[in-house]
Amino acid sequence: MAKPLNIDIPVVLIAVKAVFSVASLSFEGDLPASIFHMQLITGDVADWKASADVIVVFHTNAGHVALHDDAYNVDRNISTGNPYKKLVRDLQDRGVRVELCGATAKAHGWGNADLLPAIKVNTDAMSRTIELTQQGYVKISE
Repeated sequence: MAKPLNIDIPVVLIAVKAVFSVASLSFEGDLPASIFHMQLITGDVADWKASADVIVVFHTNAGHVALHDDAYNVDRNISTGNPYKKLVRDLQDRGVRVELCGATAKAHGWGNADLLPAIKVNTDAMSRTIELTQQGYVKISE
């Protein structure tokens, strides 16, 4: 049974502009915390009926999240496929724009054909994050 919880500082926003910079995966159980946090904020946005533009940039040690099953298997030296693909699709369905760092892709030898559907590749995570923060996005580092 859930214990009572009083929210002392209720937050309701009318607009959300956020960029999640995800360099590596940390976990809440078996769920990447960054994906859990994006699910949380997109759920809040829906509840608030707020406008939102949420972007996630996977880079460095988290770039593999953007790969389709075959490329994921080769990169991770396994045969189970990308366990994050349904979570990524769910985020996209919620309106999150998913990007991969071009420098990470180059370092791993990945091409556009290796990516899940609708993943965009930017020049590199650092320049993209700078660009978005200069446009008024709040940077969330995960």
